[in-house]
Amino acid sequence: MKNVDTKNVVLAVVLTLLVVVVWEYFIGQPMQRRQQEEARLQQQVQQAQQAQQQQPAATPTPGIPGGAGGQKQFSSREEAVAASGQRVQIDAQRLIGSINLTGGLIDDLALRGYRETLDPNSPNVKLFSPRGTPIQAANHHDILENHGPYFAAFGWKAQPGAKMKLPDSNTVWTVKSTKPLSATSPVELEWDNGEGLVFHRTISIDGDRAQTGWLVPTTGDLLPADALDLPRQNLPKDKQANAAKPVGGFLFTIKDSVENKTSAAVQIAPYAYILRQGTPTVGGNMVLHEGLIGRFSGALVETGYSKLEAGKPVEHPNATGWLGFTDKYWANALVPDPTATFTGSFAMDDRSGKPAYAAQLDRPVQTIEPGAKAEVSTDLFAGAKEVATLSYYDEKLKSDYLSYLIDWGYLWFITKPLFRLIEILFHLLGNFGLAILGTTVILKLFFFPLANRSYESMSRMKKFQPEMQKIKDEFPDDRMKQQQAMMALYKEHKINPLSGCLPMLLQIPVFFALYKVLFVTIEMRQAPFYGWIHDLSAPDPTTLFNLFGLIPWTPPSFLMVGFWVVVMGITMFIQMQLNPAPPDPTQAAMFRWMPIIFTYMLAAFPAGLVIYYCWNNTLSILQQVFIMKKNGVKVELWDNLRAMFGRKAPSASS
Repeated sequence: MKNVDTKNVVLAVVLTLLVVVVWEYFIGQPMQRRQQEEARLQQQVQQAQQAQQQQPAATPTPGIPGGAGGQKQFSSREEAVAASGQRVQIDAQRLIGSINLTGGLIDDLALRGYRETLDPNSPNVKLFSPRGTPIQAANHHDILENHGPYFAAFGWKAQPGAKMKLPDSNTVWTVKSTKPLSATSPVELEWDNGEGLVFHRTISIDGDRAQTGWLVPTTGDLLPADALDLPRQNLPKDKQANAAKPVGGFLFTIKDSVENKTSAAVQIAPYAYILRQGTPTVGGNMVLHEGLIGRFSGALVETGYSKLEAGKPVEHPNATGWLGFTDKYWANALVPDPTATFTGSFAMDDRSGKPAYAAQLDRPVQTIEPGAKAEVSTDLFAGAKEVATLSYYDEKLKSDYLSYLIDWGYLWFITKPLFRLIEILFHLLGNFGLAILGTTVILKLFFFPLANRSYESMSRMKKFQPEMQKIKDEFPDDRMKQQQAMMALYKEHKINPLSGCLPMLLQIPVFFALYKVLFVTIEMRQAPFYGWIHDLSAPDPTTLFNLFGLIPWTPPSFLMVGFWVVVMGITMFIQMQLNPAPPDPTQAAMFRWMPIIFTYMLAAFPAGLVIYYCWNNTLSILQQVFIMKKNGVKVELWDNLRAMFGRKAPSASS
């Protein structure tokens, strides 16, 4: 068995490698992939513009329903909306936009209550956009959200060889009333093919409701529409926690029916699809899935944009469930009746440098006898991935876990309870930052018995440091006898030399789970703390290299080392100085550099996570000092600091 010094050196090397791996995994690789993706998307947009100049005529793209390529391009989304003909407005509590009567498409949709930035006058987040919208990939600077053609379509398909006129993306529907679509006012569309088939479509949207349950204070009221559109920090202080945003309001129900007024039976099959043109910018790491997603007969299928090949759709036949697209905070999904079977498919086509992706469900063929009528209903979720809303829809729709749109990760059994705990404390304390601090205290109390034993073992080990040194002096050249004597000493006084690693190892899954909560849950988006922290899910916007704003200079992104990150590094440094300096120079150097490495590594992490780490380190310091004094062990902090920064005593020869 190797001696303790060797174990400590190995441990230091392992921790250093862990730091490098975590940095590369969460920061280095995603940053590199994001830069490559932005360059590729810029090239894609340029190719699309050149192709548009060469191909003004509109022709359908094979393999993507309804056609995706060759559409007329406009200079802005607003121009594309205005040029697409007659529309019916959508004016619901949580969604605004319009329905395109050409094709009966839901292709103009924005989220009320979610702005692109913290500025209350910034644009609402756009979810769906019509054909011809310019493709703009998010670059995390001036373009914060992905833009491009993105819409949901519904219809019927004829059997191979059958000749009949069916509604398609160019069909102009007749609307019975031009009243805007709302929870109390559905939209009814109709189209007669002139050959004895009359098609009807009713589009409705669900009403929102106030969040109920013991998590929400009884004083909580449903936010009015004018307040709903404001970021949380722009609301009155008493409304930030007690007036929760409503649950629901993101669900369309599309009922399609066909009347057969002919003298012969008709066989047609209903379908629905969501089409997205242009490859959006994604995070580029494995922390979060962004792309096509579906739940097929109990199995979750996540397919990235890069996994699809043109003309090679991925099919899931005879399935139940749902399918759609998911972004970091937003998602959409087609949800048929939970007992209905369908063939789900993910497809991609690429024409003239403009990739188009489709999530489509095809239902079995229906036979409509003369004088009979067939009807099919499909729900469309389109909105924010709110935990409470998706849980509500799971119960309402009896769907196959629509809440899987939120990527809780492999540590879901830690991540979900951690989010629930933070949510409870938010409603009690009124601030997500305070909720994170409270969560840290609760976690500390939960792990206290184990951490207490660990710190006590470390304190006893420090107490017997002179005896350990005596053993080394007694057997300077006999490693075997050194180890035997050390082990006898440990056994006699019940010392575990590796006990100090246990608290750190216990924190790792909690650290990653909290990172996941801050990264994927929309509840943390634009959630303020105090001072300059207006978004706990974003990095600290200050930086040491311009003295936290005192110098009028904006450093490059790799020098953005914020105030809270510096505080985290200081608390980590202090915690490490509580212990005696390692005797091995290499090990001592590694431990001296570790706070600096962690400081730089965590600079790009969400501010909420860094604040958690600062508070956790502070509580650990207080706990360790208390236990050391309780066990009569000297706190080495000031001695280590004097040894590190003080002047060395002059040698006798000088």
